[in-house]
Amino acid sequence: MSRETAIAAFLADAGWGDARREPLPGDASFRRYVRLQRRDETVMLMDAPPPEEDVRPFMAVAARLRRHGLSAPEVYRFDTENGLLLLEDFGDDTFTRLLERGEDENGLYLLAANALMTLQRQPDVADGFPTFGEDRFVAGAELFLDWYLPAAGIQARDREGFCAAMRQVLAPAMAGPQTLMLRDFHVDNLVRLEGRKDEAACGLLDFQDAARGPFAYDLVSLVEDARRDVSEGARQRVLVLYRAVFNLYPDLERDVAALGAQRHIRVLGTFMRLARRDGKPGYMRHLPRLRRMLERNLAHPALEPLAAWFRRNVARDLRIPAAE
Repeated sequence: MSRETAIAAFLADAGWGDARREPLPGDASFRRYVRLQRRDETVMLMDAPPPEEDVRPFMAVAARLRRHGLSAPEVYRFDTENGLLLLEDFGDDTFTRLLERGEDENGLYLLAANALMTLQRQPDVADGFPTFGEDRFVAGAELFLDWYLPAAGIQARDREGFCAAMRQVLAPAMAGPQTLMLRDFHVDNLVRLEGRKDEAACGLLDFQDAARGPFAYDLVSLVEDARRDVSEGARQRVLVLYRAVFNLYPDLERDVAALGAQRHIRVLGTFMRLARRDGKPGYMRHLPRLRRMLERNLAHPALEPLAAWFRRNVARDLRIPAAE
């Protein structure tokens, strides 16, 4: 059965076979989304073709989030064998679009932070989910050695030293509080939902890769966004709120610096791979921002082992290639 035949059969069985289809712009994954409309109703089709994609993790995380009063799309119909879901449509008011229209940055970031803290206050929220451990964090960071440095004209030396330094700076965060990491918690994946109150007004998307991991990781995703310059005022307001709510977490800044550095290093490699291997040069425009955030993280005293590796092996400006 062809992919289109499977989709047509799925939609016909769900009663949406004659709906008007509006494909949404894609991202870096194999998944695609199509808005379906009939009369005054809309739903979202997630097309996640196996074996590259698996819809079951999305379903499991959505159920867990909804159980804790957070807003994840309701799953109306599913076909796990063919990787098809019919989902509640949260609309187009992503925080990214709202910010572009001039909405208050502080208010949106505090709403996102409150939703994240609601999730993290649940003691059992990560039960049953796989652990995203130190080995996976280090392997992700090695994309920097494999893709970014060669493209910048730098020979990747001392891989062993890089991995050892990365493990050393991550160790305290890995030993600290653990929670369910959604792993892509940033304004592109957050939607303001009218008619819902408090943290439920923050709709959550793109969480199928969620896993148990360090408490500060999603916070870093929010306030150190690879694709957007977050004002220092908004960043500090969120961090102040975190310190007030989680007052038993004295090492927040250290863990933000360590997890932020790992994330920015990994994303530098990922974006370079997308540009060079996959023919998506638009990602190159984000590299200077990632470099600036990484330099700030490396300045934290707890990251000295990793900063020393960079001083030995990479020029301070990371020799960012020109945008293509």
